[in-house]
Amino acid sequence: MNKIGIIKKARLLRKEDTKTERILWKTLRGTKLGVRFRRQHPIDMYILDFYSPKSKLCVELDGSPHKMKENKEYDEIREEYLRIKGIKTLRFWNSEIEKDMDAVLEKIRKESDFSPL
Repeated sequence: MNKIGIIKKARLLRKEDTKTERILWKTLRGTKLGVRFRRQHPIDMYILDFYSPKSKLCVELDGSPHKMKENKEYDEIREEYLRIKGIKTLRFWNSEIEKDMDAVLEKIRKESDFSPL
């Protein structure tokens, strides 16, 4: 997919976000954690669920399709590509967002060198 196609897909994903993406976005939006995040942000041929350019941190939310072997392999290749670009990826299961948001936010803060709230 070309750059224009990726940008269009990112815009569509922003309009069709999942319940757990909406929940996490309410917390990450703006600078509530001390740094700005973007959602459905394109980096080359990939679209990151949430991305903080300042801390070079990608936050990905995974549902059951990510348990499938081919999706796990894709995720590993994608993470390696981002790592080479200097971007760290944190992955959370949707259930973690719904059941223990405080722990999720603590991990994000820790990996981003955020100050405690």
